[in-house]
Amino acid sequence: MSIQNIDVKYTAVATAENGRDGRVASDDGKLDVVVNPPKEMGGSGAGTNPEQLFAAGYSACFQGALGVVARREKADISGSTVTAKVGIGANGEGGFGLEVELTASIPNVDAATAQSLVEKAHEVCPYSNATRGNIKVDLKVA
Repeated sequence: MSIQNIDVKYTAVATAENGRDGRVASDDGKLDVVVNPPKEMGGSGAGTNPEQLFAAGYSACFQGALGVVARREKADISGSTVTAKVGIGANGEGGFGLEVELTASIPNVDAATAQSLVEKAHEVCPYSNATRGNIKVDLKVA
C-alpha cells in the first residue's frame, strides 16, 4: 500500500505532557484534558485516556463521512448516531495494538440501506483510511 498524498486544509496540533498519566492540550486551548490510564490497565482512571479520545474522534469523523455518503445517495440519516469502541491490548510482539468497533444507528432507512451507507462511509472516512490494513475495524448497524 502506498502512502496517500493529500491537499492539507487543516492541521490539528496537540501536545502531551507525561504520556498516559499527564495532560494533553491543543495549541488553540480548545482541548485541555487530564489523561490517566484506565483502572483496567492499572491506572487511576481519574481522567480520560487516549483510547477514549480516539473513539470520540473516530465516531465524529465517521458520522461526518456518513453524512457525505447520505447526501450523495439522497438518504435520510437524521437522528443517526455512530458509536466507536476502541480496545487496546498486547499484540503478542512486545508492544500494544488497537481494535475498533463502529456501530451506526440509522433509524430512517431500512437495514440493507443502512449497511450500504456504513460500508460506503468506511471508504470515505479519513480515520478509516488511516487505519485500513493496520488494525481490525468491525462495522455494525444497530
